[in-house]
Amino acid sequence: MRSKKDTNWVLVPGSERDIAAVRERCRQLVRRRAMLSAGMAAVPIPGLDVVSDLRLFTLLIDDINQEFGLSAQQIERLQPKFRLIAYEAAIGVGGMLIGKLVTREVVMQVLRKTGFKAVARQAGKLVPLAGQLASASIGFFAFRQIGYQHVEACARVAQELVTAGVHRPA
Repeated sequence: MRSKKDTNWVLVPGSERDIAAVRERCRQLVRRRAMLSAGMAAVPIPGLDVVSDLRLFTLLIDDINQEFGLSAQQIERLQPKFRLIAYEAAIGVGGMLIGKLVTREVVMQVLRKTGFKAVARQAGKLVPLAGQLASASIGFFAFRQIGYQHVEACARVAQELVTAGVHRPA
């Protein structure tokens, strides 16, 4: 679950070592959430996995953005030149979820891009047990892949900010 602490003050990682540490923490978080997603996909109730994926993925993106110091609130606290660098870097790496308020609609757009997952999962549920296991596996790997892509996009944006000197005194 998400902690209640105020993470709006988390800074962009200040070095390549810091970025690597945040990347690994976030990858672990992605794997844990992907396991939850897989568990929900294994439950033979149509639509439950989609609803849970929306919620899990929304929280995951928010948490990753926070860890990298790249939530909408955190980016707004940057100096204007660094804010511009962050948004340009996010666009450059295809990080459409970096620095944005993540809503269900935005998450749906991302999950629609992996539409095969939903079809395969629902079709898999028609075959007892084997279908549930296939659905869980597909869900795990698709969720993990999307999460990893977001982690890497955030890491590249953080690297751009470090290169630009975001932590150096003005």
